[in-house]
Amino acid sequence: MKKILLVNAKIVNEGTSFASDVLIHQGRIEKIGPHITSSNADIIDLNGNYLLPGMIDDQVHFRDPGLTYKGDMSSESKAAIAGGVTSIMDMPNTVPNTLSRELLEQKYQSAALHSSANYSFFMGVTAANLEEALRVDNETVCGITDDGLYFNEQEILANNPEYLEKLFSRAETLVALHSEDESIIHRNYQHYFHEKEGKIPLSYHAKIRNAEACVTATKRVLAIQSKYHNRLHFFHISTGAEAQLFSASPSIREKRVTAEACILHLWFNESDYEKRGGYIKWNPSIKSEEDRRQLIEALKEGRLDIIASDHAPHSKEEKIGTYDEVKSGAPIVQHTLPLLFKLASRGELSVEQIVEKTSHHVAEIYRLKERGYIREGYFADLVEVAPHSPFEVTENSLLYKCGWAPVVGEKLSAKVKRTFVNGNLLYQDGEFVSDEKGARLLFEKIR
Repeated sequence: MKKILLVNAKIVNEGTSFASDVLIHQGRIEKIGPHITSSNADIIDLNGNYLLPGMIDDQVHFRDPGLTYKGDMSSESKAAIAGGVTSIMDMPNTVPNTLSRELLEQKYQSAALHSSANYSFFMGVTAANLEEALRVDNETVCGITDDGLYFNEQEILANNPEYLEKLFSRAETLVALHSEDESIIHRNYQHYFHEKEGKIPLSYHAKIRNAEACVTATKRVLAIQSKYHNRLHFFHISTGAEAQLFSASPSIREKRVTAEACILHLWFNESDYEKRGGYIKWNPSIKSEEDRRQLIEALKEGRLDIIASDHAPHSKEEKIGTYDEVKSGAPIVQHTLPLLFKLASRGELSVEQIVEKTSHHVAEIYRLKERGYIREGYFADLVEVAPHSPFEVTENSLLYKCGWAPVVGEKLSAKVKRTFVNGNLLYQDGEFVSDEKGARLLFEKIR
């Protein structure tokens, strides 16, 4: 593999921004410093653009296998790369659900052939497969989760405290959960169904899956975790009140309980239902502008630790209809990083905070090996972002197989210019320039 020399970069890494060059060789960062020279390297001039460690997205639903009319490993990983996401962790709610180690390994084998991004897959855990889920290999599997595996109330583990006691007392890997109280959601649904004579407006999603449902479930799960101190991660925190339940720590590695915000909850608020309708129906629901602002503050305070996409494509047909007909979820992985840069341009987050929450802290929470930072010896998963390159999101620019996105029409301020995965330049100026595939992510054994 020929060396690549990146010159005139503005590196954003570990809380600082500085001008530097970067030399890449054999898939890794060989040298970082000013005025690097190399007689046998391809030189790429970044002209002062940002150079970031690639985003590591710990929550995507790429729909492969079994639901590939919505998206597949090839299409959605390319969308990720175009959005500056170099590594993904995929959920188990495929068909069949990933509830055995055999099915889990089949997904890894498929990804090796089809994923442009680096990849890992969660093992699904339900009330029926505890023993199998606990046998996953910590060094080659990112964790276990119930996210998306909702067949009845007992399958949402936050509603099953007896089962959580068994799981938390024995789990030696990271457990990641969706946390909403289904009894409260059911009560709210029945109330508004009768009030609206069966015709529930889509905007009532925030009233049905409300803050009370989130806070109640999260408090319940935290109380059980406190007995066992297992590694617990909360997906997609959506309310300010929930965010206050988590504590900040000077060391992310010392935290036994971590939590994330998703871009959809940081960008939209419930007033957007009027314009976007079913396109912004997902779970947990979009809530108030005050909740959105409190989530931003919780990220800056360190109560919330990372930012993910929760990329979950559906067909256009599945996003149109009555409240009960519209499925929850949206494609967003191609636009998460540009949306965050728009928030930075508004002064809501700094670029250094974006890097911390999308790369550094994800690597630390999951104990990823040699990724998530711009460091000599680390894998060269890098993204060049042009900060003053405004563009409008259009349908013909989308790489999602489903062909739509909730942010079509949004005017953004920064564009992903180049994406490198394991030292390979895959994406440049809107085009894929290599068909190299990503690698399986590896983790520290002790979580």
